[in-house]
Amino acid sequence: MTDYRRNFIAGGSFFFTVNLAERRLRLLTQHIDELRTAFRETRRHHPFAIDAMVVLPDHLHTIWT
Repeated sequence: MTDYRRNFIAGGSFFFTVNLAERRLRLLTQHIDELRTAFRETRRHHPFAIDAMVVLPDHLHTIWT
């Protein structure tokens, strides 16, 4: 992703869907504590609000502002 574009809009809301490369794995729910820690650490360095999040075994949906 060397040409990844970032959209910085103050006060914007963003909807993300993130999928595992191997959809048959259940890593997100099996390692939910590590996922929570990763979000906490990221928010500590780059503040944002998590308005909604759904974590499924192989993908997640989230809305950030």
